[in-house]
Amino acid sequence: MIRFLRTVWIWTASTLLVLLWVPVLGVIWLLDQDPMRRRTARWFRLLGQWLSKVDSWQVQITGLENLNRDRVYVVISNHQSLTDIPAMCLLGMDAKWLVKSELIGMPVVGWLLRMAGDIPVERSDGRKRAKAMLDAIRCLRQNCSVICFPEGTRAEAGKVLPFNEGLFRVAIREKVAILAVAIEGSAAVLPRDSWMFGESKVIRLRILPVVETEGWTTDQSEQLRDEVRERIVGALSAGANGS
Repeated sequence: MIRFLRTVWIWTASTLLVLLWVPVLGVIWLLDQDPMRRRTARWFRLLGQWLSKVDSWQVQITGLENLNRDRVYVVISNHQSLTDIPAMCLLGMDAKWLVKSELIGMPVVGWLLRMAGDIPVERSDGRKRAKAMLDAIRCLRQNCSVICFPEGTRAEAGKVLPFNEGLFRVAIREKVAILAVAIEGSAAVLPRDSWMFGESKVIRLRILPVVETEGWTTDQSEQLRDEVRERIVGALSAGANGS
């Protein structure tokens, strides 16, 4: 019963917070003259930070020495829970997210995503996938990082699905470094197939050493994709073993 009441409180408070953010972000969007809408995006990510406070999640970040916020990255992370998104907002990066196109089309959440300038991707449509990659290139060339969950959907706790290749090819082409982040614990906070929050409140973000793309060719994009995935898998295994 306590878990149910807690879950109802989290969803209710989160919904009200998101609704409140629409007019706030709308005003900032109107005043933001930057073509990349960086200020708008920063305020949108601030919403993610506030959402993490609704249930007092403990987001533990390690490897901050690997993150230079003055540098542009293609940020790659595994994905196990909806709570991954507000947790990743705590990295405090200027970045655009690749998001499912159906989210962009939703009321309220979609409005916020569009105002922040995030990039919709429709993986079932080749032309739309190509457009998303072109939008990602435009962002990188404007000195704005791009964040993606390359699995395309949430995986079971402790598992990592195969990665999509697109952004790895972009990273090589644009000679942009890849910053991999391993997320642990989020599936215990909110399981992927449940609306009920779990007892755990701890989410761990492990920022891995940067993978430079200098010297790689686009013909090696699959190899780069697999290497980054293996690094994330290895970090998750190390975390599970307590190292």
